[in-house]
Amino acid sequence: MASLASVEAVTARGLRKQYGEQVALDGVDLTVRRGTVHGLLGPNGAGKTTLLRVLLGLVRPDAGSVEVAGTVGGFVETPGAYPYLTGRQNLAHLAALDDEPGDVEEVLQRVGLADRADTRVRGWSLGMRQRLGIAAGLIRRPDVLVLDEPANGLDPVGALALRSLVHELAHDGLTVLLCSHDLHEVDALADDVTVLVAGRVVWGGTTTELRGRPGASLLSTSDDALAQRLAGELDVQPHQSGSLLVRATTAELDGYVLELARRGVAVRELVREGLPLEQAFLELAT
Repeated sequence: MASLASVEAVTARGLRKQYGEQVALDGVDLTVRRGTVHGLLGPNGAGKTTLLRVLLGLVRPDAGSVEVAGTVGGFVETPGAYPYLTGRQNLAHLAALDDEPGDVEEVLQRVGLADRADTRVRGWSLGMRQRLGIAAGLIRRPDVLVLDEPANGLDPVGALALRSLVHELAHDGLTVLLCSHDLHEVDALADDVTVLVAGRVVWGGTTTELRGRPGASLLSTSDDALAQRLAGELDVQPHQSGSLLVRATTAELDGYVLELARRGVAVRELVREGLPLEQAFLELAT
């Protein structure tokens, strides 16, 4: 992997990977900005795990190129560890494999495992094992940290603590590539998002831009017929619920509601069908 003297931490172009007749990656382009949290979204089988494996050097693509500015660390799927060793021993073994590893004690403190570092991993909770996986990535002193479903299986308290840790890492300038099925997690953490479907990138941009994609809302007014006539170029149609179905971005919807008020049409109810990010993702992924 080559080094880049630019603002990009990761640049992938035309990545293709096929297993037999199954195409896992079909010409994937990906750009990850330095010092950001980049969310990778997509349904099962979209090619996310294969893409992460390529970035970590675990899988060689059939075609295309990947450039990483500096070193990359992290984990794919469930982080592995020797269960009969302590957390400290696991990290020490990994550090011994690197030319310039980070300080084991410092990393343990960073991920909140210092007080349990001398107990065997086999007795650890899932949340502790996830933190150890992050520690294993950090021991390489990476420029890019890859995390595959880091909150998978965690209770709300554990997920919140993990989210706080990722925030801290990104705040300190580390680039984080986060793969998650949890849209709330991505919405809370990510600066940018790439959406994969069937091995192809179907959307890429900032989370603000993704939230701003047209979504569906149910609107009930004092005069639905007039409200529909005032819609202009907006997609406003009668809905089986008796309300109006409005497909618009958040900005467009705000402007439409204000226009209705100016024309004397009262808005009695306005219901967004799911969170804006969730709406956008579902429209892209289905």
